[in-house]
Amino acid sequence: MISYIKGELAEISDELIVVESNSMGYEIRVPMSVVNQLPSVGDDVKIYTYLYVREDALNLYGFLTRDDLNVFKLLITVNGIGPKGALGILSTISPDDLRFAVLSDDVKAISKAPGIGTKTAGKLILELKDKLKLEDAFEKKLENSLGASVGENTTTDSKNEAIQALVALGYSNTEALKAVRQVTITSDMSVEDILKQSLKKISLF
Repeated sequence: MISYIKGELAEISDELIVVESNSMGYEIRVPMSVVNQLPSVGDDVKIYTYLYVREDALNLYGFLTRDDLNVFKLLITVNGIGPKGALGILSTISPDDLRFAVLSDDVKAISKAPGIGTKTAGKLILELKDKLKLEDAFEKKLENSLGASVGENTTTDSKNEAIQALVALGYSNTEALKAVRQVTITSDMSVEDILKQSLKKISLF
């Protein structure tokens, strides 16, 4: 129904963003992995979306790539895993790693996601294994690797580590994200550098 939404990133919070397009603000639920990769508030963004319809609610779920969206749609076909569970999985493990985890029966990797126990992870593997092929998994991983530069990957990893460190220090996800996003991060900065500058930003909140 809604393939994607392109517009100005108006708000960011824990697993939720607002994108303004044509004078309308769309509230979109996203995995934490997406939140960490978003541009700054006020910048343009394109989010691939899935509209989940229930009797009491209409919820939009969003992703930065169509591949992420397709994996999300695959996850919610598993009995017992709804959109919230699928977001939790994709916040913990990338689509590429998830495909390999399913194909290799890696229950431990999948059960790291919040609310996903070993029993549910086993059921997920059982239901999805026939829908995935090893050659397709390798092809997608190569395609996604070529699509991002080494510098971007390194910066994203450092940013994520800094956010996790702030959360470990007792700050909320929202505070950690807000602080790290205000730091101008360069490829030569260490996680410690990002963390120090982020703590300075938090002190100004």
